[in-house]
Order: sequence, then structure tokens, then C-alpha cells
Amino acid sequence: MSTSPESKPWDGLIAPEWVPSEIDTSRAHPARIYDYFLSGKNNFDADRDVAEQLMKVRPEVRQAANANRQFLRRAVRYAVQEVGIRQFLDIGTGIPAQGNTHEVAQALDPTCTVAYVDNDPMVLAHSRALLACEGHGRTTITLADLRDPAGILKHPEVRAAVDFDRPVGLMLVAVLHFIDDADGPAEIVATLRQALAPGSLVILSHGTYNEDQLDDLAKFSEGYNKASSHIHIRLHSEVLPFFDGFDLVEPGLVQVSDWRPDPDTEPLPVQAGFQGGVGLLAGSQEGS
Repeated sequence: MSTSPESKPWDGLIAPEWVPSEIDTSRAHPARIYDYFLSGKNNFDADRDVAEQLMKVRPEVRQAANANRQFLRRAVRYAVQEVGIRQFLDIGTGIPAQGNTHEVAQALDPTCTVAYVDNDPMVLAHSRALLACEGHGRTTITLADLRDPAGILKHPEVRAAVDFDRPVGLMLVAVLHFIDDADGPAEIVATLRQALAPGSLVILSHGTYNEDQLDDLAKFSEGYNKASSHIHIRLHSEVLPFFDGFDLVEPGLVQVSDWRPDPDTEPLPVQAGFQGGVGLLAGSQEGS
């Protein structure tokens, strides 16, 4: 079913008509590798082979992926319960897995709207099938690229689902490390921020490393780059500027397991290198 700006996003899953006729299973894909780390079922031999190679270099990577998923859940819960956010723009969603944004938000308030965006037709195909089976009427999926933030913001499906005059929960979870420095990740985040109303949040996580981990980082990146997208792990000091223009919510940009942990949250080892944080947009909209 197609949509227009006048469409109601809660009339059913919104997705472009075109879906790829087949999915290439011969080459590993980051979304399916991540799915494997989360013990999902939407992965193939090529994905599992790369994932196992990565775990030989960084044995804690599966634990880090699961900790990142738990961070997402806690941050969405915070957004809904403590900030009052009722609409989310989740960019780079990947293959839907248990505890995704829509499940957490809509369990707390069924009126929450979640607009997913991903640039990969394979992810779109998986998402369309999996989300449609769940019957979440206020959840949409749009094919668009984070490297073109202006295109996302003016996309009719996104505009139909998200009212940018009201606070939005902007989700950039484990996606910016797939953006090369040459593509200007900080500028991308700034463009998205400028479209948000006061009271909006950014929920962001990113793969990080310490300077004494350069050898492991090179091996990990080499292994990951056998997949269809390259990865760009960054220092804490390189991730922090992505929050420019937002007020960082306590405890700031920290290991994802340390962000407002639940009593049963298992701490990540320091070498795991997966940090996350939440930023609040206060004051007037930029340019207004």
C-alpha cells in the first residue's frame, strides 16, 4: 500500500510497493550479523561466518549487542514515561528484533507512533513481513538513507507519521558507525536536530574503542568489512560531538550497560566499547 501526506499512518504498515524479488544470502549483511548476535533467526551462513570471526577478535561483541538492545529499551521507556514522547523516528532500524522501539513504546502507550527508516531494501523486505505479522497499526517503515537527512525529513511517509511541531524521539542506535567521516555524521545529526521541536530527544549509541585497542580494532574492522557495509568505530571524544545542541541527560555518554541500568543489568567489560546516551533539545527551534 502506498501513502501520501494525507494518509493516516495508523491505517496499517506503510511501505513502498517495491520489494526486492530475492535477498542475497551469499554475502554477510550488518543487519543480519547483528540479528545473529541477538540470537535471532533472520541470518544465513555468510552472516554467521563473519559473526563468528568477529567474536574471535572481540569475544564480548555478542554481549555488547545485547547490552545495546537493552539500552534501547530503557531509553525508550525513559522517553515515554519521563519525558512524555509519543512519536519516534528510528533511523537505521535494521531487522526487527524482540524489544524494538515500537514494542517498548506501544506497550507503555498504544497511541505511540513509530516511523522506522532504513536504506536497505533487504531490511525493508524483512521489516515489512515481520511487522505486518504483528499487526502494529501505528508503525511505519520507509526506505531512505541517513546520508540524506533532508530527504528523510521531507519524505511523505515520514511526514505522514511524524508531526515535527511536537516533540520527537529521534533514534540513532548503532547506526552512525556505518557513516564514513567523509559523509559528515555530525552534520547529518545537526540537520535532523534542526527539524525537531523543543522537548525532543535523541537516543544514540555507537561502537567505540580505547587507544590501546588499535590492533584489535583493525582486525575487527577488517572482518566486518567483508559484509556489505563498512564500519567506523570511533573514540568517545569523537562520538560526543554528535550530541551538540542537546543537553545530555545523566549519566551522559557512557557504556550502554551503565546508562540508567535496571537492577538486573549486567555491566559490560570496559573493552567492549559500545557507548550510548540521550540528549534533550531545550529552548526554541533553531532558525525560528
